[in-house]
Amino acid sequence: MKKILLLAGVLALTVSTQAFAEETQTLPVKEHKQFEKPCPNKMHKPPMHQNKEVFEKRLKLTDEQKAKAKEIHKKGFEEIKPIMDNLKLKHEEIEAVKRSNLAPEVQAEKIVQLKKECRELKHKARDIQMKNMKEFEAILTDKQKKELKKIKEEGRKKFEKAHKKGGFKMPPKEGIFPPKPPVPEEK
Repeated sequence: MKKILLLAGVLALTVSTQAFAEETQTLPVKEHKQFEKPCPNKMHKPPMHQNKEVFEKRLKLTDEQKAKAKEIHKKGFEEIKPIMDNLKLKHEEIEAVKRSNLAPEVQAEKIVQLKKECRELKHKARDIQMKNMKEFEAILTDKQKKELKKIKEEGRKKFEKAHKKGGFKMPPKEGIFPPKPPVPEEK
């Protein structure tokens, strides 16, 4: 009986593998299911171009506004890229200092300095983002600005819901781990 079941399992595996290999083909990007509709899994974000399309439709941007927005985005990206690259390098330096054989006091001092530089870079990046947002808002009509304000408010609420104040709370220690087995007493 066991031999028959084993043989049947091996046969089924072989046949299904061959059938799968014959049916496998790559789909063009337009036909791929991922791009047909937003992802139902809330933890997984849909592709960026879908967010952009929804955003543009919701604001009812004209083709001229879309072109201007694209230009603003491109200019902002070129401004912010060196800052983000530098920020990445600073984070790598922090990790290198943590792994180094320096005295703990020297490590702490260097890390504090590097984190200060990171904060300054983040402030620069934020300033560029704010400037770009103002440029974008300048090309919008009053009605579009009101809709943008609604979109921002919805995003803020969604963020607050996902990141409730108080942070992550650990469950009580009791009940997390199974009880330890009793240790036999020696006689």
